[in-house]
Amino acid sequence: MLRDIIADSKAVEKAISGEELSFDDGMELINSDNQFIVGATADLVRKNLVGDTVSFAASYYMNYTNLCAASCQMCAFYRKGNESDAYTLSPEQIEARVAAAKSLGATEVHIVGGFHPDLQLDYYENMMRIIKKNHPDLTIKAFTAAEIFFLSKLTKTSIKEILSRLKTAGLDSMPGGGAELFHPDIRGQIVRGKCTGQEWLDTIEQAHNLGIKSNVTMLYGHIEKPEHIIDHLIKVRELQKKTGGFITFIPLKFSLDNTELEQKHQVSNEASAIYDLKIISLSRLMLAGQINNISVYWVALGKKLAQVALSNGGSDLVGTAFSEEIYRAAGKPTNSSVMELATMVKEIGRSPAQRNTFFKILRTF
Repeated sequence: MLRDIIADSKAVEKAISGEELSFDDGMELINSDNQFIVGATADLVRKNLVGDTVSFAASYYMNYTNLCAASCQMCAFYRKGNESDAYTLSPEQIEARVAAAKSLGATEVHIVGGFHPDLQLDYYENMMRIIKKNHPDLTIKAFTAAEIFFLSKLTKTSIKEILSRLKTAGLDSMPGGGAELFHPDIRGQIVRGKCTGQEWLDTIEQAHNLGIKSNVTMLYGHIEKPEHIIDHLIKVRELQKKTGGFITFIPLKFSLDNTELEQKHQVSNEASAIYDLKIISLSRLMLAGQINNISVYWVALGKKLAQVALSNGGSDLVGTAFSEEIYRAAGKPTNSSVMELATMVKEIGRSPAQRNTFFKILRTF
């Protein structure tokens, strides 16, 4: 039935046949006026690749500092140090929070922060050691490629040495943040003081080569053009072919409130639900065969739209997001329980499963 409907779409035909999509194919899909067809195709590809299971992790999100040397136009989280709500946690404070999260059932701790201008490498190593010593079975997913690149410049230490030392101290994997959009024509308009797209890719490639797997993200819904989205997806796909180190791809919706882009009236509205679904579908179709886990970040989309996104190519809900602070700074409600996420999945007729960081299923519901 679907084949009959989309016989005039070369990109959809290629996707259904399992062929790799080109830049032009991606542009055709992102510019399509028929999200129903794009979404149905993505859902079919999803079902063929990963079946009907929807996974999620019990995650604790912790931001060790909101001080940041960068001043990104799309960020509402960063502080410069003289604000009343600026903070930096000690390794001991961090461990205490992690211990509390573990008591709630968390199996992974997701740690990111700002580009602190004074913290040295031993701070990060001590953080890893104290968590791993007290919670050896807890997966530590910490520090974006952008943070590692900044730390390398700050400490005049090679990226390889930093990653090796952090891995020895207890780092298990890395989150996918800081990727934003790689294309230089757009990156400079949404980030300030952060690594280039190519520097992000080079840093994460070194992590993969050291056996540190990672997630990868894409920030959309601000001032990007379609070609910037397709460029980003293809660069992710090409690096995955080289390293196989990406665990899941997470499209992140831009949250407008309290950002410079809002204050300067460069963006007046957040992306529409149709555009959100298109990005999820496009991610599934462009990355098919290379990255099979496409995660829907319900914190940014809201639970109802996240359910729809799971029928447009998504196969994962990321996690419970205990204590997620970055989206909260932009006005989004956060936190959910494992059972609430399982109920979300059951409501759409799919099979919920709790996973670990590396997508090993821990239990089903």
